[in-house]
Amino acid sequence: MRVLVVSQYFWPEVFRVNEIVSELRARAHDVTVLTALPNYPGGDVFDDYAVDPAAFIDYHGANVIRLPVRPRGRGSIRLLLNYWSFVFWGCLLGPWKLRGRQFDAIFCFETSPITSALPAVLLRRIKRAPLLLWVLDLWPDTLSAVGMVRSQRGLNAVGALVRFIYRRCDLILAQSKGFFPAIERWSQAPHKSRYFPQWGEAAFDDDPGGVAEAPELAPHAGSFRLMFAGNIGDAQDFPALLDAAEATRHRPELHWLIVGDGRQATWVREEIERRGLQATVFMLGRHPLERMPAFFAGADALLVSLKAEPIFALTIPGKIQSYLAAGRPLLAMLDGEGARVVEEAGAGLCCPAGDGAALARAAEQLAAMSVVERAVMGRRGLAYSQREFDRTTLIGQLEKWFIEARTSRE
Repeated sequence: MRVLVVSQYFWPEVFRVNEIVSELRARAHDVTVLTALPNYPGGDVFDDYAVDPAAFIDYHGANVIRLPVRPRGRGSIRLLLNYWSFVFWGCLLGPWKLRGRQFDAIFCFETSPITSALPAVLLRRIKRAPLLLWVLDLWPDTLSAVGMVRSQRGLNAVGALVRFIYRRCDLILAQSKGFFPAIERWSQAPHKSRYFPQWGEAAFDDDPGGVAEAPELAPHAGSFRLMFAGNIGDAQDFPALLDAAEATRHRPELHWLIVGDGRQATWVREEIERRGLQATVFMLGRHPLERMPAFFAGADALLVSLKAEPIFALTIPGKIQSYLAAGRPLLAMLDGEGARVVEEAGAGLCCPAGDGAALARAAEQLAAMSVVERAVMGRRGLAYSQREFDRTTLIGQLEKWFIEARTSRE
């Protein structure tokens, strides 16, 4: 099958769309990727790419075609220019760069922004191929939740754009079943919706028990290590996380470790100093995905959080699948679907989103458990991950949807 993947983000940036492409190639599909210059999350084009762009045109046999977008940089204006430059060049250059090529299906990886799907919509029309959109972030709901768009008129305008895109998709894949009502409100086509969750990345395929812990964790030996890994952004509600750390400052053996980076990292760093939490909260920086199993191996619990907003209650944060695959107990400050997964798996403790005091109590409760009790939680989480979020099974289902969508257009 000839598959076109349209994604603003792609290798060497780290997203699950990379694994979709490599798995499709392993199954002998002909895959072409239309994407941007790699610049996420730092905001500048990757040095390795800038030095030798030709080294990044082949990914496991897939042809990678790059668009000359404006890098994200820093600040909201540059971010907005980055988003719209992908749309502009995707619609202007995309059809030209793909001239003469025919496809059996188009797959669009849609994390923020929803605008990144517009080139795929245009290519669907030009190539007369079905479009499957994987929705990982619900717009306009997310924009309202994080305060990026406050006016109702602005939200309505974004909603009209979402409606335009959804109605031109052949299938819409939702990362959470909780997304269905919102997707169907804009698409007005419930028959198009399919459940397609995320999975633990290939980096976590090895037996968690055989992974040596990262040397960066040596200074925290003997402490109870609560580890957050991933994007440090507004949605993750770091004010509440720091409230929890402040509430447990009388327990110096509890170390809150933050592995990652993001737009709120500077604020978090300053807040740690302002609150005097330098002895219990530690920022360990961003590290490549391949090293995450080593960091997780040294964690006593893995921390996941989202703000107390209705939209986030519908979401299953991608780090949950990674945490489950690592076989460590989870500590979750979540509502809705994310909490349901953790509780259904029996993989850890949950408290309501936004409740730093409850998170502090849950952290102390987890620390009071025996090593054996926590290990049982980790094993239950791993078993749940293998049963519900198996990558091979999920991508096999995606293949079937490609065929379904193609057949329905014939």
